[in-house]
Amino acid sequence: MARKERPLDDGDGPLLRFAAALRRLRHDAGSPPYRRLAASAHYSVATLSEAAAGRRLPSLDVTLAYVRACGADTGEWERRWHAVAAELSAGSRDPVVEPADGPGADPPQDAPEGVPYVGLSAFRAEDAGLFFGRERLVEDLLATLARHRVVALVGASGAGKSSLLHAGLLPRLHRDAPHTAARVLTPGPDPLSRLEEALAAARAPATAEELVLVVDQFEEVFTVCADPAARARFITALVDGAQRPGSRCRVVLGVRADFYAHCTRHAPLVAVLRDAQTVVGPMTAAELRRVVVEPARRAGLTVEGALQATLVAHAHGQVGALPLLSHALLETWRRRRGAALTLDGFHAAGGFEGALAQSAEALHASLTGRQQQLARQTFVHLIALGEGTEDTKRPVARDELPSDADTATVLARAARLRLLTLDDGRVELTHEALIRAWPRLRGWLTDDRERIRLHRRLTEAARAWEHLGRDPGALYRGTRLALARDLAAGHATALTAAERDFLDAGLAAEEAAGNSARRRARRLGYLVALLAALVVVAGVATASAVRAGAEVTRQRNDAVARNLADSTGDLTTTEPGLAVQLSLAAYRLSPTPKTRDSLVSALMTTLPAHPKEVVALAYRPDGRQLATASGDHTARLWRTRGTDRPEPVATLTGHGGDLRALAYHPDGRTLATGSADGTARLWDVSDPARPTALASLTGQGGEVRALAYSPDGHTLATSGSDGSLGLWDMADAARPVLLARLAGHRDAVRAVAFAPDGRTLASAGEDATVRLTDVTDPRRPTPLAALEGHDTAVFSVAFSPDGAVLASAGGGRSPIRLWNVADPRRPAPLATLTGHTDVVGAVVFSPDGRTLASAGDDRTVRLWSVARPARPGLLTTLTGHATAVGSVAFSPDGAVLASGGFDTTVRLAGTDLARVIAEACAHTGPRITRAQWTAHLPYVPYSPPCAGLERP
Repeated sequence: MARKERPLDDGDGPLLRFAAALRRLRHDAGSPPYRRLAASAHYSVATLSEAAAGRRLPSLDVTLAYVRACGADTGEWERRWHAVAAELSAGSRDPVVEPADGPGADPPQDAPEGVPYVGLSAFRAEDAGLFFGRERLVEDLLATLARHRVVALVGASGAGKSSLLHAGLLPRLHRDAPHTAARVLTPGPDPLSRLEEALAAARAPATAEELVLVVDQFEEVFTVCADPAARARFITALVDGAQRPGSRCRVVLGVRADFYAHCTRHAPLVAVLRDAQTVVGPMTAAELRRVVVEPARRAGLTVEGALQATLVAHAHGQVGALPLLSHALLETWRRRRGAALTLDGFHAAGGFEGALAQSAEALHASLTGRQQQLARQTFVHLIALGEGTEDTKRPVARDELPSDADTATVLARAARLRLLTLDDGRVELTHEALIRAWPRLRGWLTDDRERIRLHRRLTEAARAWEHLGRDPGALYRGTRLALARDLAAGHATALTAAERDFLDAGLAAEEAAGNSARRRARRLGYLVALLAALVVVAGVATASAVRAGAEVTRQRNDAVARNLADSTGDLTTTEPGLAVQLSLAAYRLSPTPKTRDSLVSALMTTLPAHPKEVVALAYRPDGRQLATASGDHTARLWRTRGTDRPEPVATLTGHGGDLRALAYHPDGRTLATGSADGTARLWDVSDPARPTALASLTGQGGEVRALAYSPDGHTLATSGSDGSLGLWDMADAARPVLLARLAGHRDAVRAVAFAPDGRTLASAGEDATVRLTDVTDPRRPTPLAALEGHDTAVFSVAFSPDGAVLASAGGGRSPIRLWNVADPRRPAPLATLTGHTDVVGAVVFSPDGRTLASAGDDRTVRLWSVARPARPGLLTTLTGHATAVGSVAFSPDGAVLASGGFDTTVRLAGTDLARVIAEACAHTGPRITRAQWTAHLPYVPYSPPCAGLERP
């Protein structure tokens, strides 16, 4: 005998009707005991009895197990279950579907009447009693709406705009202005139709004196509406309709802040955004506390003080944190202890951001393998990818998603957890906070972003094809069809029936067109074969003649261009304008490395810097200043702007001998100079126009030949002709302290350089060696290694920006050598660079480490590609200095290379050769005369170099 069941509660709601139908089904099956049903259904007695209790909707799995145990049609009951679930989702905020139970699971405990928090869902008008913290903002919005007929409410995603409109603005309008009708709409894919429906509904109440039209989620005009013309008509109708004389309509627009720029592209919205906007910012701590405490107090609950402080601290100052806060509160409420919301419950729910991710992961874990794949397709389908904005939610019609039972299960369980909203035949994310807070969803979007964009375009094309009556002209063809076919091959289950029909029609049309094209090709093939024989005979003869003539012309042009490139070097100092014109003509005539180098050299900016030779130069770290040192006992400061001619700023005097070296402190406020008078001086150049001397360093022994600051600026290294190095503490630039003195070189030390990490110091000297020293503790330096390989003195060393390569330069058979110093205790040779015909006095790496510049006594500056240090290559050779080049430096951005020569000049060259040449062609006018042209290019017809040189 079946045990008696508790009578159902009074009422006629969908839950009670569904429970009564289940009871009738059991009665029609002969009223079997629940123990027998449990043995057949593989669910516990308590779970099955709770399914027919009428307190909550059982899960679909439990329902179908109950129906199968009673011997009824599961298909009919599955449709009935979905209908009830949709009705409940549309009419209730609190989840009424029971959690997903496994066989033998016990039913959950009953929830109390009234849930104080709404989770991810936006507040509705009926939730006004739970809406706190935005009272002041509601007053501001009402005041703005009273002054203007169109108002924009602007805020970031998650700032609470929809809740403010529904639970804040609408109840106040209903209370303060009972004769005002209010309507809410979201634009959707066809915003004009939505607007007409809202206006038609607003005409019904005859007593309404005025209409307030609230356009929530206004950004859907840009993300969901794909027709720019329809979008423009909707915006015009909305704004003009409200601002028309005699209009009884006011409009409030809820706009996401990252779509602000989209709104400014439409003239009707510009005035609104300028004069009538209310900005939703982050809540204050007091407002956040009301959000946390007041709903609980209204429900007879308390919030633990530690929980209040934790939640307010997490959300304070975070404008998009309200959905996460609300969801964390809801999940904490579900884990309350009696009538108290506790910090332990908050941590059990996953914390502030983890609560939402934990809910989403719980949904994912409850699904089967196929359902998890469908969940991925469904959630990704509900997101509109941002183009310069954040990704947004994308409402879709229910019929765009598969109609199988597994998809229905995914939607129902996600709706129960308030991750999705099922309403009015539409499916959408409950809130965009889910996109930011659920790592798995972000991973899906990252992995499938290009595929999603392709699928979106396919969806829109299929919809347009349907609207046009399946017009063949709207089908995909060519590359778009191939991409869509690949999409279908890899994700066939993600396509709707309409999309598959559209793709099949396109493939069929492509195949038909291909067959037709092949028939035409066969007919033409015979004619082409006949003509081809004649063309081949004529072509062979013509090609031979053309090739012979072209080869003669090319050889003649190459010879003329080489001669012209050689001759322009002498014109650079006397007639620079003519030199540039002729170099450009030579490059246009024959673009070889030699003519390119000649052109770039002619385009270099030349600056007479000192009365005597320029022996050292350095850029200030910000690149706005260049320092030069000379044999005239002075250093000079120059204001720089790229390759434009530098402007003199100041001259530093005080040394009693020729200057040998200079170096900027990493902060650019101090400049160190070294001189043949045996001293190094420190200068305060924070005000370049009024440099002041800070200190003088003595005791080096002989001339000070090289200077280098450590990367952190705490240590200055000096070297001299006595073969020693000094390490100085620069904590106070006005009172430097000698930390240590290094010995090891047998002759003058000509160069020092710190590694980028500041732990290794390289020194080079006239004893033909390079030595590496560990200066991690500059008071106790430790020798690491000695590099031997140069056969003459070494004059310069430089570390690559990553510290793995060291370049050294001197004279002899291998003037430039590259060393692998990744392990400074075991350095190894990498490569030698040859090409200079005399001693190389300076080397420097570009800031990106891909280029090495070298300067030599052969009057040239060479640029080398060292992206692969083991296989370097020559990029270009710059000429123009009249005597030896003693120093070279890259600007901090690597765009300019400066070189100082013994001819008293500094020359500046752009390092982006292609850009330098392009700008030369764009800005160099036809200043060369016909007589000058004829004198240098007697075999080439006169043509200004930038006007399109024609080769004869």
